Amino acid sequence: MKNITTTNPNNSSRRFTTRRLVLIAMVTSVTCILAPFSIPIPVSPVPISLTNLVLLISVYVLGFKDATISFLVYLLLGAAGLPVFSGFSGGLGKIAGPTGGYLVGFIFMTIIAGIFVERFLDKRFLIIIGMVLSTAVTYIFGTAWLAFQMEIPFTAALSIGVIPYLPGDTAKIILAVITGPILRARLHLQTFNPAKK
Repeated sequence: MKNITTTNPNNSSRRFTTRRLVLIAMVTSVTCILAPFSIPIPVSPVPISLTNLVLLISVYVLGFKDATISFLVYLLLGAAGLPVFSGFSGGLGKIAGPTGGYLVGFIFMTIIAGIFVERFLDKRFLIIIGMVLSTAVTYIFGTAWLAFQMEIPFTAALSIGVIPYLPGDTAKIILAVITGPILRARLHLQTFNPAKK
C-alpha cells in the first residue's frame, strides 16, 4: 500500500508537466499560424498583424512565464528561417530589420500583461491598464529601433510606427480581455496563485 501511495504524486506531477508542455506547444502553434497574416499600410513599414492579440490572449491561457517561453520559441523558429513572422517572412534579417524592435518589445508585452493578469485576474480594469502599459513598452522598443533603422527622429518614427495602430491595438486589448477569460474557463485552468509557487 505504501508503494501505491508514494507513486501517485509522481504520476500527478507528470500529468501536470505534460499538460503544461502541450499548452505551450499549442499556443506556439497558434502564434505561428496567425502571426504571419498581416496587412501592409502605405504610410508605414510596420504592417498590421495579429501577433500582439495572440500574445495578450496567451497570458490568460499560460500565465506570464509559460506565455513568454512560448513566444521565445516562436522567435527562435522565426530566426531559424521558418516563415512565421508578419508577411510569412523569417530569418535573422527580419529581427534586425525596421520592425525587429517590435518583436523584442513583444517579450516585455507578454511579461507585463501576464503579471497583471495573474495578479488581478478578477479586476478587468487593472488588467486593461497592464495591457496598455505593456503595449506602450512595445511601442517604445519598436519606435526606437525603427527610428534607428530608418535614420529618422523618434517623433517621426512614432507617427508612422505607433499612431496609425492605436485604434486597432485598442480593439485588440478589448477583445483579449473578453475572450481570454472564456478560453481560460474552457480549458479548465486553475486560478493562478503565484504565492503558492
